[in-house]
Amino acid sequence: MAFLREVDAINRRRRERMVALAREQLGGDLAGRRITVWGAAFKPNTDDIRDSPALAVAQKLHELGATVTVTDPKALDNARKVHPELGCVDDPVAAAQGADLLLHLTEWPEFSHVDPEQLARRVADAKVIDGRGTLDVEAWRAAGWTVRVLGRAL
Repeated sequence: MAFLREVDAINRRRRERMVALAREQLGGDLAGRRITVWGAAFKPNTDDIRDSPALAVAQKLHELGATVTVTDPKALDNARKVHPELGCVDDPVAAAQGADLLLHLTEWPEFSHVDPEQLARRVADAKVIDGRGTLDVEAWRAAGWTVRVLGRAL
């Protein structure tokens, strides 16, 4: 039981850290800021959103005043039902249109294959926080993005 409590505590801290990093990247105030979240599913290759870290982060950012748009290859319908307050867009590039910040929170291969140069032309500010550590940091930086990776000092 102690092990499971520790795992839960670690997971809660990671979610809190992602919210803190988002606030930091946006100057502290999230009111009116547009944030895109790549991922709704608990893990890739499923539509399971039970205890989804991505949706927990998205919900908290919404509560702090951000306009949050979520995209996911399989779990979007479930996300719409449970979180109608969040915007849901099928395409990851379209979801990022006008975003002040992009959060990569479920490691779908589809997200890793998005062209960061093309995406930079669609967002308001080319800032990304990679919560899964699967984006090619050098390619994203070469395309003009400010990149933070959860758990890594870059």
